[in-house]
Amino acid sequence: MRLLFLGDIVGKPGRRAIIDQLPGLRERWQLDFVIINGENSAGGFGITEKILNDILDAGADAVTLGNHSFDQKETLVYIDRQHRLIRPINMPPGTPGRGAGVYEARNGAQVLVINALGRIYMAEMDCPFRAVEQELITCPLGRGADVVVVDFHAEATSEKQAFGHFVDGRVSLVVGTHTHTPTADERILPGGTAYMSDAGMCGDYDSVLGMVKDEPLHRFLTRIPKDRFEPASGEATLSGIAIEIDDKTGLTVNLQAVRIGGCLSPSEPDFW
Repeated sequence: MRLLFLGDIVGKPGRRAIIDQLPGLRERWQLDFVIINGENSAGGFGITEKILNDILDAGADAVTLGNHSFDQKETLVYIDRQHRLIRPINMPPGTPGRGAGVYEARNGAQVLVINALGRIYMAEMDCPFRAVEQELITCPLGRGADVVVVDFHAEATSEKQAFGHFVDGRVSLVVGTHTHTPTADERILPGGTAYMSDAGMCGDYDSVLGMVKDEPLHRFLTRIPKDRFEPASGEATLSGIAIEIDDKTGLTVNLQAVRIGGCLSPSEPDFW
């Protein structure tokens, strides 16, 4: 099975890159399943239903979120009817939406997608380790689902790495999001789980985390906000990870970082 995960979409450049390039990538790479983190797609903060539908129409099978899940207030209204939009599983009980979902891939495989929020340097949430553990008990790899992917939306690489080892051998992929900066530690853990501390972003890297540089620089120099953060408008880089999964075990046999377009060094899978 061939699966692509793309990191946080930041504003219009990221959306444009997804809409323009994802349909071609699906066909060229013969992808069975695509997951994209969309929590910064609406001007850098949250996601609207129109933007969600545009991402799904471009070829995403599931869209994950994070700490900006409900920055667009309309999300509180539509998230319950959009079953392919997944907010963090460890948000408080009663939060609208779902923290996990099972979807059918193009090859017929059942894919469990889980979104979880870290707790280090983040707003306090329920324990992501225990929340994901409960979901894996309910829907284990190989019995409840053929493939399991966890988007771990967190700040600290230590927490992300600890989580990767916690679920190693029980999920197909653990990929970090949130920092908008791709890491170079993609690997297959000893138990067969693919791991990457951060997928990076789908946005303009001539920026500060996808935002126009002036306002972040002003705040670092003066500690005083001057204007709103606005997404940078240059060419976006599609950033993420591509993995090949063994159909029998649900574990990963090949992986490669993905970086297409923009100002980062390019990287595409060479095992397909």
